[in-house]
Amino acid sequence: MTDDVVPDRGMPGTGVIRVVVADDDALVRAGLGMVLGGDTGVAVVGEAGDGAQAVRVVRSVRPDVVLMDIRMPRMDGLAALEALAPDDVRVIVLTTFDTDEHVLKALRLGAHGFLLKDTPPLAILDAVRKVAAGEQTLSPSVVRQLIAHVAADDRGEAARRTLAALTPRERDVADAVAEGRSNAEISSAVHMSVATVKTYVSRILAKLGCSNRVQVAILVHESRLD
Repeated sequence: MTDDVVPDRGMPGTGVIRVVVADDDALVRAGLGMVLGGDTGVAVVGEAGDGAQAVRVVRSVRPDVVLMDIRMPRMDGLAALEALAPDDVRVIVLTTFDTDEHVLKALRLGAHGFLLKDTPPLAILDAVRKVAAGEQTLSPSVVRQLIAHVAADDRGEAARRTLAALTPRERDVADAVAEGRSNAEISSAVHMSVATVKTYVSRILAKLGCSNRVQVAILVHESRLD
Protein backbone atom coordinates (compact mmCIF):
# COMPACT_ATOMS: atom_id res chain seq x y z
CA MET A 1 0.00 0.00 0.00
CA THR A 2 1.54 3.31 -1.08
CA ASP A 3 -1.30 5.75 -0.63
CA ASP A 4 -3.48 6.67 2.29
CA VAL A 5 -6.73 4.74 2.29
CA VAL A 6 -9.83 6.71 3.22
CA PRO A 7 -12.97 4.72 2.41
CA ASP A 8 -15.71 6.62 0.63
CA ARG A 9 -18.62 5.65 2.84
CA GLY A 10 -20.38 8.99 2.82
CA MET A 11 -20.46 11.52 5.60
CA PRO A 12 -21.41 10.00 8.96
CA GLY A 13 -24.40 11.51 10.70
CA THR A 14 -24.31 13.83 13.67
CA GLY A 15 -23.28 12.03 16.85
CA VAL A 16 -21.63 9.16 14.98
CA ILE A 17 -18.22 8.15 16.35
CA ARG A 18 -15.62 8.53 13.60
CA VAL A 19 -12.84 5.92 13.65
CA VAL A 20 -9.55 5.40 11.81
CA VAL A 21 -8.13 1.85 11.66
CA ALA A 22 -4.34 1.49 11.30
CA ASP A 23 -2.99 -2.04 10.75
CA ASP A 24 -0.63 -3.48 8.15
CA ASP A 25 -2.83 -6.57 7.73
CA ALA A 26 -5.62 -5.88 5.22
CA LEU A 27 -7.68 -8.74 6.65
CA VAL A 28 -7.51 -7.24 10.14
CA ARG A 29 -8.57 -3.86 8.78
CA ALA A 30 -11.44 -5.47 6.89
CA GLY A 31 -12.54 -7.41 9.98
CA LEU A 32 -12.48 -4.35 12.20
CA GLY A 33 -14.32 -2.41 9.51
CA MET A 34 -17.09 -5.02 9.53
CA VAL A 35 -17.33 -4.99 13.32
CA LEU A 36 -17.45 -1.21 13.57
CA GLY A 37 -19.55 -0.73 10.45
CA GLY A 38 -22.22 -2.99 11.89
CA ASP A 39 -23.11 -0.32 14.44
CA THR A 40 -25.04 2.70 13.19
CA GLY A 41 -23.37 4.85 15.83
CA VAL A 42 -19.85 4.20 14.52
CA ALA A 43 -18.26 4.92 11.13
CA VAL A 44 -14.79 4.02 9.82
CA VAL A 45 -13.66 7.20 8.08
CA GLY A 46 -10.08 6.20 7.30
CA GLU A 47 -7.60 3.33 7.13
CA ALA A 48 -3.81 3.08 7.05
CA GLY A 49 -1.34 0.26 6.46
CA ASP A 50 1.61 1.72 8.36
CA GLY A 51 2.38 4.33 10.98
CA ALA A 52 3.35 7.08 8.55
CA GLN A 53 0.04 6.68 6.72
CA ALA A 54 -1.78 6.62 10.04
CA VAL A 55 -0.35 10.01 11.00
CA ARG A 56 -1.35 11.51 7.63
CA VAL A 57 -4.84 10.03 7.64
CA VAL A 58 -5.57 11.01 11.24
CA ARG A 59 -4.44 14.57 10.65
CA SER A 60 -6.53 14.68 7.48
CA VAL A 61 -9.86 13.31 8.71
CA ARG A 62 -9.61 14.18 12.45
CA PRO A 63 -11.36 11.08 13.84
CA ASP A 64 -12.78 10.66 17.33
CA VAL A 65 -10.88 7.41 17.92
CA VAL A 66 -7.92 5.61 16.32
CA LEU A 67 -7.35 1.85 16.50
CA MET A 68 -3.57 1.53 16.11
CA ASP A 69 -1.55 -1.65 15.64
CA ILE A 70 1.87 -1.61 17.28
CA ARG A 71 3.84 -3.59 14.69
CA MET A 72 3.69 -1.88 11.30
CA PRO A 73 6.31 -1.20 8.60
CA ARG A 74 8.09 2.11 7.89
CA MET A 75 6.80 3.70 11.10
CA ASP A 76 5.46 1.47 13.87
CA GLY A 77 2.46 2.26 16.03
CA LEU A 78 4.56 3.60 18.90
CA ALA A 79 6.31 6.14 16.68
CA ALA A 80 2.95 7.12 15.16
CA LEU A 81 1.45 7.52 18.64
CA GLU A 82 4.35 9.73 19.69
CA ALA A 83 4.02 11.80 16.51
CA LEU A 84 0.31 12.31 17.15
CA ALA A 85 0.73 13.17 20.84
CA PRO A 86 0.63 16.96 20.26
CA ASP A 87 -2.65 16.49 18.35
CA ASP A 88 -4.35 15.10 21.47
CA VAL A 89 -5.73 12.10 19.57
CA ARG A 90 -7.59 9.32 21.37
CA VAL A 91 -5.74 6.13 20.45
CA ILE A 92 -6.53 2.52 21.33
CA VAL A 93 -3.54 0.26 20.77
CA LEU A 94 -4.05 -3.11 19.08
CA THR A 95 -1.83 -6.00 20.14
CA THR A 96 -1.49 -9.76 19.94
CA PHE A 97 -0.13 -9.73 23.54
CA ASP A 98 3.33 -10.89 22.47
CA THR A 99 4.59 -7.31 22.78
CA ASP A 100 4.07 -6.61 26.48
CA GLU A 101 6.85 -4.04 26.81
CA HIS A 102 5.59 -2.21 23.71
CA VAL A 103 2.05 -2.00 25.07
CA LEU A 104 3.33 -0.61 28.36
CA LYS A 105 5.34 2.00 26.47
CA ALA A 106 2.25 2.88 24.41
CA LEU A 107 0.27 3.52 27.57
CA ARG A 108 3.05 5.70 28.91
CA LEU A 109 2.99 7.66 25.65
CA GLY A 110 -0.65 8.51 26.29
CA ALA A 111 -2.66 5.77 24.59
CA HIS A 112 -6.21 5.64 25.97
CA GLY A 113 -6.10 1.86 26.26
CA PHE A 114 -5.43 -1.29 24.33
CA LEU A 115 -7.29 -4.22 22.84
CA LEU A 116 -6.18 -7.72 22.00
CA LYS A 117 -6.84 -8.48 18.35
CA ASP A 118 -9.07 -11.39 19.35
CA THR A 119 -11.28 -9.17 21.51
CA PRO A 120 -14.98 -10.00 20.93
CA PRO A 121 -16.80 -7.58 18.59
CA LEU A 122 -19.13 -6.21 21.27
CA ALA A 123 -16.16 -5.47 23.53
CA ILE A 124 -14.40 -3.63 20.69
CA LEU A 125 -17.48 -1.46 20.15
CA ASP A 126 -17.78 -0.82 23.88
CA ALA A 127 -14.11 0.21 24.05
CA VAL A 128 -14.52 2.61 21.12
CA ARG A 129 -17.58 4.18 22.74
CA LYS A 130 -15.81 4.60 26.09
CA VAL A 131 -12.75 6.23 24.56
CA ALA A 132 -14.89 8.48 22.36
CA ALA A 133 -16.68 9.58 25.56
CA GLY A 134 -13.37 10.57 27.13
CA GLU A 135 -12.75 7.49 29.23
CA GLN A 136 -9.95 4.95 28.99
CA THR A 137 -10.35 1.26 28.28
CA LEU A 138 -8.11 -1.30 29.89
CA SER A 139 -8.26 -4.71 31.44
CA PRO A 140 -6.83 -4.58 34.97
CA SER A 141 -5.76 -8.23 34.76
CA VAL A 142 -3.83 -7.59 31.57
CA VAL A 143 -2.25 -4.44 32.98
CA ARG A 144 -1.01 -6.48 35.94
CA GLN A 145 0.50 -9.02 33.55
CA LEU A 146 2.19 -6.26 31.57
CA ILE A 147 3.67 -4.78 34.72
CA ALA A 148 4.85 -8.24 35.79
CA HIS A 149 6.82 -8.58 32.55
CA VAL A 150 8.84 -5.46 33.34
CA ALA A 151 11.74 -5.56 35.81
CA ALA A 152 10.59 -3.89 39.00
CA ASP A 153 13.85 -1.97 39.65
CA ASP A 154 12.87 0.89 41.95
CA ARG A 155 9.63 1.58 40.07
CA GLY A 156 7.44 0.35 42.92
CA GLU A 157 8.99 2.69 45.46
CA ALA A 158 8.90 5.62 43.02
CA ALA A 159 5.21 5.02 42.36
CA ARG A 160 4.46 4.84 46.08
CA ARG A 161 6.21 8.17 46.63
CA THR A 162 4.20 9.75 43.82
CA LEU A 163 0.88 8.40 45.12
CA ALA A 164 1.69 9.66 48.62
CA ALA A 165 0.65 13.12 47.36
CA LEU A 166 -2.97 11.96 47.29
CA THR A 167 -5.41 12.26 50.17
CA PRO A 168 -6.98 8.99 51.39
CA ARG A 169 -10.19 9.82 49.52
CA GLU A 170 -8.28 10.61 46.33
CA ARG A 171 -6.41 7.33 46.71
CA ASP A 172 -9.73 5.47 46.92
CA VAL A 173 -10.74 7.01 43.60
CA ALA A 174 -7.32 6.28 42.08
CA ASP A 175 -7.60 2.63 43.13
CA ALA A 176 -11.03 2.44 41.52
CA VAL A 177 -9.61 3.96 38.32
CA ALA A 178 -6.91 1.26 38.37
CA GLU A 179 -9.65 -1.36 38.46
CA GLY A 180 -10.94 -0.01 35.16
CA ARG A 181 -14.16 1.39 36.62
CA SER A 182 -16.11 4.11 34.85
CA ASN A 183 -17.06 7.35 36.60
CA ALA A 184 -20.54 5.99 37.24
CA GLU A 185 -19.14 2.78 38.75
CA ILE A 186 -16.73 4.76 40.95
CA SER A 187 -19.61 6.97 42.04
CA SER A 188 -21.48 3.94 43.31
CA ALA A 189 -18.43 2.36 44.93
CA VAL A 190 -17.22 5.40 46.88
CA HIS A 191 -20.63 7.05 47.42
CA MET A 192 -20.00 10.27 45.51
CA SER A 193 -21.92 11.96 42.75
CA VAL A 194 -20.60 11.43 39.23
CA ALA A 195 -19.78 15.15 39.04
CA THR A 196 -17.72 14.87 42.24
CA VAL A 197 -15.91 11.80 40.87
CA LYS A 198 -14.99 13.78 37.74
CA THR A 199 -13.61 16.56 39.93
CA TYR A 200 -11.57 14.06 41.94
CA VAL A 201 -10.20 12.41 38.80
CA SER A 202 -9.13 15.78 37.38
CA ARG A 203 -7.43 16.63 40.68
CA ILE A 204 -5.68 13.23 40.76
CA LEU A 205 -4.40 13.66 37.20
CA ALA A 206 -2.98 17.07 38.09
CA LYS A 207 -1.35 15.91 41.33
CA LEU A 208 0.25 12.84 39.73
CA GLY A 209 1.29 14.57 36.53
CA CYS A 210 -0.68 12.06 34.46
CA SER A 211 -2.34 12.87 31.16
CA ASN A 212 -5.02 10.18 31.38
CA ARG A 213 -6.59 7.50 33.58
CA VAL A 214 -4.51 4.68 32.13
CA GLN A 215 -1.35 6.30 33.44
CA VAL A 216 -2.97 6.57 36.87
CA ALA A 217 -3.77 2.86 36.70
CA ILE A 218 -0.18 2.02 35.82
CA LEU A 219 1.11 4.04 38.78
CA VAL A 220 -1.26 2.26 41.16
CA HIS A 221 -0.24 -1.17 39.85
CA GLU A 222 3.45 -0.23 39.98
CA SER A 223 3.04 0.88 43.60
CA ARG A 224 2.19 -2.74 44.44
CA LEU A 225 5.53 -4.02 43.09
CA ASP A 226 8.00 -5.19 45.72
